[in-house]
Amino acid sequence: MRIAQIAPLMESVPPKCYGGTERVVSWLTEELVKQGHDVTLFASGDSSTTANLVSIAETSLRTHPIYRDPLAHHILLANEVLRRVGDFDIIHSHIDYLLFPYIRMRRACALNTLHGRLDLPDLVPIYKEFSDIPVVSISDGQRKPLTTANWLATVHHGLPEDLYSFVEKPKDYLLFLGRICPEKRPDRAIKIAEATGHRLVIAAKIDRVDQVYFEEQIKPLLQSPNIDFIGEVFEHEKNELIGNAKAVLFPIDWPEPFGIVMIEAMACGTPIVAFNHGSVGEIIDDKVTGYICSNLEQAIKAVEGLEQIDRKQCRDTFERRFTAKRMASDYLELYKQVVGMKDENASQFSFTAISGRAKMK
Repeated sequence: MRIAQIAPLMESVPPKCYGGTERVVSWLTEELVKQGHDVTLFASGDSSTTANLVSIAETSLRTHPIYRDPLAHHILLANEVLRRVGDFDIIHSHIDYLLFPYIRMRRACALNTLHGRLDLPDLVPIYKEFSDIPVVSISDGQRKPLTTANWLATVHHGLPEDLYSFVEKPKDYLLFLGRICPEKRPDRAIKIAEATGHRLVIAAKIDRVDQVYFEEQIKPLLQSPNIDFIGEVFEHEKNELIGNAKAVLFPIDWPEPFGIVMIEAMACGTPIVAFNHGSVGEIIDDKVTGYICSNLEQAIKAVEGLEQIDRKQCRDTFERRFTAKRMASDYLELYKQVVGMKDENASQFSFTAISGRAKMK
């Protein structure tokens, strides 16, 4: 198939450090190319891919010294996709609703994966108006607040089987990996580590919007000798960091749409201790690949029971449920479904037009 993948421009594809959506787009794109499909990736100019790269912004918007208005660059991205719409069998967008008016206007064959939180009142009128546009959720939990959207399926993320290697015997530390922000609750991770006497490694980036939260709420907690804050890490550092951890702590306090770190941990054989919000219950098999908790007391008890988790079973679960190959297979089925729906609609439109002309005679 001739497939267009439309990535956000905030990070490169794949991102050099933190970046969820762009990382998933990369895994999907490379797997589709590997399977022999003709893939064009619309992304920032510093992206790396075996697909045909169409760059809109010179570099990722987050790292560029001058770029300040992300919407301006994404409008240019939408315009370029629209200009080339006839070159593809299907367009797969990962930029939320930005392409919706263009898709409708051109009757484009398109699929849209939604990667963010959907419990925002601003989104309700958008998805009600564009209820004809097919969308995909990344977890069943993600879609619950938005019943008006035209949900076609849920496709869980998957990553390349060889990206992370299995680590049978970890070291004696816990890991918090991701972002420093209120909804990720690094403060909970620190409390869990302190209560269980474990060293905690915090490998996380701090966005500008969260700088005050870090300075006022988290930085004072880093004085403990058990807490090792190392900041944002590069992709090539993550296998050793995750694989050697006794567990990954995922003490979130928001409706997490997916949580890539959970499947990264499984790929290394590392169990997850997570709070039961958003997609957690779909991704983690409780007492098999980790523990699903409702409060700090349960999380502390879970850390104390980590020896009961079989790390090999964590890896086996990853290979069965969360590979890029499985993800690509799921999307290819949806591509065929969407193309089939468009062909059917075109035939109905053609028949109606012919019937109309016949009546006019």
